[in-house]
Amino acid sequence: MRPLTAISLFTGAGGLDLGFEAAGFTTAVAVEMDARCVETLAANRDWPIIARDVGRVSTDELLATAGLALGDADILIGGPPCQPFSKSGFWATGEARRLDDPRASTIDHYLRILEDARPRAFLLENVEGLGFRGKDEGLARIRDAVAGINARHGTNYQPAVTVLNAADYGVPQVRRRLFVVAARDGAPFHFPTATHVDPSRRLPGDERPRWLTAWDALYDLPAPAAASLALKGKWAGLLPSIPEGQNYLYHTDRGDGEPLFGWRRRFWSFLLKLAKDQPAWTLQAQPGPATGPFHWTNRRLSMREMARIQTFPDEFVVLGSVSDAQKQLGNAVPSLLGETLARAIKAQLLHLPLATAAPSLQRMAAGTPPPAERPTAVPPAYLALRGKHSAHPGTGLGFRAAAREEMTVAAE
Repeated sequence: MRPLTAISLFTGAGGLDLGFEAAGFTTAVAVEMDARCVETLAANRDWPIIARDVGRVSTDELLATAGLALGDADILIGGPPCQPFSKSGFWATGEARRLDDPRASTIDHYLRILEDARPRAFLLENVEGLGFRGKDEGLARIRDAVAGINARHGTNYQPAVTVLNAADYGVPQVRRRLFVVAARDGAPFHFPTATHVDPSRRLPGDERPRWLTAWDALYDLPAPAAASLALKGKWAGLLPSIPEGQNYLYHTDRGDGEPLFGWRRRFWSFLLKLAKDQPAWTLQAQPGPATGPFHWTNRRLSMREMARIQTFPDEFVVLGSVSDAQKQLGNAVPSLLGETLARAIKAQLLHLPLATAAPSLQRMAAGTPPPAERPTAVPPAYLALRGKHSAHPGTGLGFRAAAREEMTVAAE
């Protein structure tokens, strides 16, 4: 049997590709413009790489590099950059540019290649915000474009759409992402049932294993000694005073610490710390110096620790500085979630048997973790912040939104 072939767009560090590889697919060609990601891919795999903006790559070149003809590829995979649809910008200002953002054109390039290559199946990944009710114009564009492809070429792609939480599939990280999957012949796709369960929501009779935790992912890794993992900046000294699994909200008038901040006046990830007995929070791609999640020992996560949380294979090395690695890994699809979806696509849409009973990238639980680290007292330098702080007034009404409104009024 010939190897299953994948065309990979917006490949990044290859998290999705590694999952498909584990399920028996070969990346026939990868398109990635970030130089660090290209270095990482080349150092770990021999996949053909087109190191340019996908908007400057023709489908003819793509297929020629892959050694494929129109219709030959088994699947097209990729996650167009998601910033235009991210809820973080909406949280701060009350509005995100979405399709008005030039970066949203990456979806159009994905759809262009889908039409020109017409693979047996496709998978598109994006942030949950792509499908938010009332703001799902990006998803509507995808549906309309796919319907147009079907009308013009006689294909029968019928997109199945859902949001999956990686923790429900054995990834030691709470990470919600939207997926669109369809087959050229119109075969229906059913997203795989969750294999793991939040222990706080387990119903009687549910025998699925619990969510995996940060301890399950990291317990057997040696403690890194790199100086680059030490926290820097204004808030570095405050992190040890925050308990495991909490963030700056601990130090508000609704928390158990000191009243140093207003409730919800910062992003959730500000001074956010991992807890040994919980999954990791979503890894950020480009965090500020005080943006977590941080290790429970009050430092940044190492490359290998972030790779474990993202379920990359242990032999895979992400190149560059810690910040470079975080950008590459924070933008990736967890490889285990990719493998889980690839296995479902292989069985349902390509009608092929699975080589193993369970995903090969799945790790087992490590057992009961050690007790939580004890938080320290707040250093005196931060106590000057004690006082009454107003809570966030609501979406789009915070400091940044108010400043923008003042600038608009002044300009008029």
